[in-house]
Amino acid sequence: MAHEWQPDFEQLVDEHQSMVFSLALRMTGDRGLAEEIAQDVFLELDRHLGKIESADHACFWLRRVAMNRSADALRRRRVRSVDLWVELEDHHGLKLEQRPSPLGARLEQLLATLPEPQRAALVLRYQEDLTPEEIAVMLESPLATVKSHLQRGLKLLRAKAEGHLKEYVRVKEHARGEQVNGGI
Repeated sequence: MAHEWQPDFEQLVDEHQSMVFSLALRMTGDRGLAEEIAQDVFLELDRHLGKIESADHACFWLRRVAMNRSADALRRRRVRSVDLWVELEDHHGLKLEQRPSPLGARLEQLLATLPEPQRAALVLRYQEDLTPEEIAVMLESPLATVKSHLQRGLKLLRAKAEGHLKEYVRVKEHARGEQVNGGI
């Protein structure tokens, strides 16, 4: 079988660095850690470049390694009892023009609180637009397990979002009431 495709490391980095970083960031919730993971993923790619068979294989390989490295980093942090769920905006040092909307930022925070398998399935499904079958291959999990993680993750995310929305409305109403009463 003729192997026509020749991987170009720099081109692969250029094409996939934002995807690798984004996966790591969504999984860990930590910008600095996501940068380290992305760097490690591409160092690993450099070592395994000769085994990459096609552009599609490169993308698949990079996603899988990024997800695995992110999961490993989360496990190491848990062992060291580091609190992963800090405020995203404070922790990531985003510039004002880079900050997501308040709703987007809160959804990111809520996503970060989901159990790792559910978060991984949701990130791959809705960020990477993979089918449940592709996710099952990527995560080396049975399809039924992936579907369960997607269903449970969405249900939990909705419940958390609903709870947050009720709290947000309560705080806004309270603040508005103080403004009205304080202005008399």
